[in-house]
Amino acid sequence: MIGLLALAFHSLFVALTDWSYAWLLPSLGNEALVLAGKLGVSCLLILPQSVLLGMTFPLMSAGLARAQPRAPGESIAMLYFTNSLGAAAGVLASGFVLIAWAGLPGTLRTAGILNLLIAATVWLLARPAHHAPLRSERSGADAARALLAVAFFTGLASFVYEIGWIRMLSLVLGASTHSFELMLSTFILGLALGGLAVRRRVDASPAPERLLGWVQIAMGLLALATLPVYDFTFSLMEALMKGLASTSTGYLLFNASGQAIAGLVMLPATFCAGMTLPLLTGALLRRGAGEAAIGKVYAANTLGGIAGVVLAVHVGLPLLGLKGTLLLGSLIDAALGLALLRVFEVKKRVAFAAVACAVLFLAVVLAVELDANKMTAGVFRHGELAASRDARILFNKDGKTATVHLVKYPEATSLRTNGKSDGSINLDRDGVRGTDEITMVLSAALPLALKPELKSAAVIGIGTGLTTHTLLQSLGIERVDTVEIEAAMAEASRGFMPRNSGAFADPRGSIVIDDAKTFFAAHDRRYDLIVSEPSNPWVSGVSSLFTREFYRRIRTHLEPGGLLAQWFQLYEIDASLVATVMRALGEVFPHYAVFAPSDHDLLIVAGERVVPMPPLARVFEQPGVAKELWTVHVLTAGDLDARYLGSRATLEPLFASYGMPANSDYAPVLDLNAARHRFMEKSAADVVALLNAEVPLLELLEPSRSRRPINPLFDGAYAFERVENTRLAWYARNFLVSPRAPQPEAVPTPLQKDLELIKLRLLECRTPREHDVWLHSALRVAAAMNPYLAPDDAAAVWKEIAAGRCFASLQEFQRRWIALFGAVALRDAARMGELGASLLATQTELRSEAREYLLMAAMAGSIAARKKARALELWSEHAAQLSRVASSPAFRLLRCHAEPAGGEACAAAFRTYAER
Repeated sequence: MIGLLALAFHSLFVALTDWSYAWLLPSLGNEALVLAGKLGVSCLLILPQSVLLGMTFPLMSAGLARAQPRAPGESIAMLYFTNSLGAAAGVLASGFVLIAWAGLPGTLRTAGILNLLIAATVWLLARPAHHAPLRSERSGADAARALLAVAFFTGLASFVYEIGWIRMLSLVLGASTHSFELMLSTFILGLALGGLAVRRRVDASPAPERLLGWVQIAMGLLALATLPVYDFTFSLMEALMKGLASTSTGYLLFNASGQAIAGLVMLPATFCAGMTLPLLTGALLRRGAGEAAIGKVYAANTLGGIAGVVLAVHVGLPLLGLKGTLLLGSLIDAALGLALLRVFEVKKRVAFAAVACAVLFLAVVLAVELDANKMTAGVFRHGELAASRDARILFNKDGKTATVHLVKYPEATSLRTNGKSDGSINLDRDGVRGTDEITMVLSAALPLALKPELKSAAVIGIGTGLTTHTLLQSLGIERVDTVEIEAAMAEASRGFMPRNSGAFADPRGSIVIDDAKTFFAAHDRRYDLIVSEPSNPWVSGVSSLFTREFYRRIRTHLEPGGLLAQWFQLYEIDASLVATVMRALGEVFPHYAVFAPSDHDLLIVAGERVVPMPPLARVFEQPGVAKELWTVHVLTAGDLDARYLGSRATLEPLFASYGMPANSDYAPVLDLNAARHRFMEKSAADVVALLNAEVPLLELLEPSRSRRPINPLFDGAYAFERVENTRLAWYARNFLVSPRAPQPEAVPTPLQKDLELIKLRLLECRTPREHDVWLHSALRVAAAMNPYLAPDDAAAVWKEIAAGRCFASLQEFQRRWIALFGAVALRDAARMGELGASLLATQTELRSEAREYLLMAAMAGSIAARKKARALELWSEHAAQLSRVASSPAFRLLRCHAEPAGGEACAAAFRTYAER
């Protein structure tokens, strides 16, 4: 039955959850009814299989006990060992292999087929087996009830430990799905080893209850010892991170080391926990409880585990914190052990054990404190504890879903979730603004600039509260709902006041503590704008906010013409994972426009209608919004234009070139790979670097775009390379054509030398020793100036050179180079294609940088001039000679725009190119 249900589960799950979100939850209205509805649907989906799974262990145990009536305890202990060992292997196999291979539906079907094979095997094995059931006696009912109570409370304590340890270790190993799988498998492995170790003692012990008492005390004290051990794990992870290379092999070793660290914390106590169930079952069997004892112990222990989860999550962590929660679990186990010994052990030993436990508990309570500075360091990410050693902890709370800190560093105040930054703000009036701050302001301001008539908005994830605050600075906004799953996050973000005061003080805003999917479904509201600004996608569970299924649900909660603004990181990830998210979003929203708030972030604005462009300067007429924009150095409408990468039509060929499937709840490409990319320090910043390509590709591919001047102060250049490059471009232009050369302020020495050489050779006609040296300088100046200035401003330089007296002395090919630079400056596509192709054909001895420039200019010009076949010919003739083109988003973009057969053919071409 388990196998058959597993085969049918996916279809039932999709149908029932879609119905729940579309019809059930919206019809309930009341929060309590919504919770009841979710629980009811969960039970319908999972309870039948869970009940059947709960039958398997007692049935197997009874079969073994009948087969070996002289040693039933040993049989059950060995079964507990093998069953738990299989569970630990199943966690790792599914998390690291099966889901990547077959997706979630395929993983379930694999398990279903495995169950059917097991069923067939067991049927064959069981047919000849005819063993008498174990004898049951009615004596000792009170003792049996007491032992079942022990089973309940030891299960409760064990799961209190599990919740506490997973939260603690998330701060050391990271809160990724793979880290969770490692912790879970380690926990189960400890149970398995405990069952193996106690197998011979169950039947041989004169009083298994007495042994159980000592095991319970040992378990409580070993769990208590995890608190001082935990502090050491941070230094251990720091050493590991410094010694591991950022490679695939390094990531494998990181996971192996992570499991070892989890074992250091978990295994001693879980080893003891693994002994308890066999000892309890053996004690009851010896008392004549019969085979029914097996199911009763298993049921009591499991019910205790459920109670432990509820107690730890809803009471322990919020009220007692991590330390208090673990102490609570330890006290329960120690108390159970002492109670058992009081009945079955010599009184003097019991008194001694009680005194020893009290002393040890008191010592740990007084001497051990969890170091918040280490917990906020993100050692699994940066491999460094020193940076947080002297930071000031402003807020510290263990919430139901995460441990949250607010930390004051010299440069900014940072909100930390499970040790990683989820947003930082410089609370000083002056000073550098971090990319987080810029991104959070623009996540609100850009949609307001694109659609000033916005009336209602929802924000997924409060973070620092700055996005919500910025939205509420618009006088036209009537309502902003901020949905945050963790109450401690909303509490901590108050520490950014008054910078985010609108999020808490403005009556038009409300903060709702709920899961985003549930909130939208239950309230059934529609919004003009939804801003999705969750944590980083490598964090467990977060990638589900970047899936095709999530976007489908979100779309139903947008008003006609409404917009979704989706933040996505470009650091610690590669372009293929950006592509899987863009494909998921593109399958739901027919239109999107992509912006770059900083060099390391994307902001995708999507809708069912064409995204209105360009951003309107009217946003600066809103005093509150303008103030927020000015604070992050966005001073003019040109600063918004500069961040525009392109529309779907422009960028989709680039994303298609990676050949990635859409990220899905059921094929979670992002979740499976994001943590590895984080460890390997991958970057997709080359996507934003398209704005800084040597040729103005994006303008040529999307000629309708308009570029207003960037702010003349060039503020914010440190966070956005295009602003700094524009400053340098203006310097280069004025150096070459202005009567008075500007003073070089922070101008790179190579650029200054190139400019001086061009001036000497092409404007003052001084001949250097090597006649062609200036040409390479001219190419670098063209790349540094043409893409950043308006056509007339950039072309003025090349016109002056062409009109000068030096031009006539140049060779023909050199004059064609100057003409090409002028054509690029003017965005003269046809001329670019012609000159670039001609120079590629005739200039055979060129440096790779010159050949790449020519190919880029020739292909971009040909595509913009609607000569895609010619661009494809140029690629076929010249790309193989250049090593960098396969990894360059600029060339990927051009190659796929030239491909007549579409994205799949382009992806196949790049796979072939990479193999060659």
